[in-house]
Amino acid sequence: MHPNITKIQESIAPLRQQIINHQVYTEISELEDLRIFMEHHVYAVWDFMSLLKSLQINLTCTTLPWVPVGDAVTRQLINEIVAGEETDVDAHGQVKSHFEMYLDAMEQCGADTSTINKFIISLNNGRSLEMAFELAQVPAAGRAFINATFETINSNQTHLQAASFTFGREDLIPNMFLSMVNDLNSTQPEQVSDFKYYLERHIEVDGDHHSHLALSMTEKLCSVDPDFWLAAEETAKAALQKRIDLWDAAHEEIVKNKEAALA
Repeated sequence: MHPNITKIQESIAPLRQQIINHQVYTEISELEDLRIFMEHHVYAVWDFMSLLKSLQINLTCTTLPWVPVGDAVTRQLINEIVAGEETDVDAHGQVKSHFEMYLDAMEQCGADTSTINKFIISLNNGRSLEMAFELAQVPAAGRAFINATFETINSNQTHLQAASFTFGREDLIPNMFLSMVNDLNSTQPEQVSDFKYYLERHIEVDGDHHSHLALSMTEKLCSVDPDFWLAAEETAKAALQKRIDLWDAAHEEIVKNKEAALA
């Protein structure tokens, strides 16, 4: 392991622990709680794909006429990750992106997909992010999370994009959350099986092979520049803090919904 990678991992460890031990997980005990969580989490799933594609755009040739761009090993790393994230196979043998799998899991669970679908339709129709936020009425926490990611994307600094992607990624799911999902699936598989598959698949692919590829990519992009490594560390911290903020919002809504049900 590169010593600067180790340094970043040590620096962000407290933030990672805040996410892993977040109180939102202990609040999720019923399907309705899970639905609320998914309605928040979907924005992190979507902008993860946007961050990934920004790296592919900047690290490979995506225009015509084709010319070799950058380092060939880095091209291989990012293209392999893109293939796995954008064209994986779902629980039913259909080729789909992880985002599309997540939408399927939301629909099976009974979570509200109307807002995220309106958001995607608006973007497909050429609307700006801000306009799409307004048209779909995306919640404030989702907007803040996406805006922070797009600040990194729009910097066009690949070492920062790589740091956010590598250290702020989706490999922070605690065992207690998986146990809760497994428990729900054992009694209500017709509503939770797709989400269980998504989590297991995400951990299998992203938590192991892709994480190693992403670390290698970050190491190559930061190279021997100490300023790059320092900026990468700060970007990683900022990305994790935004994840905590998103989890805080999900927790607040779950608690509010439970209190309303008891009133």
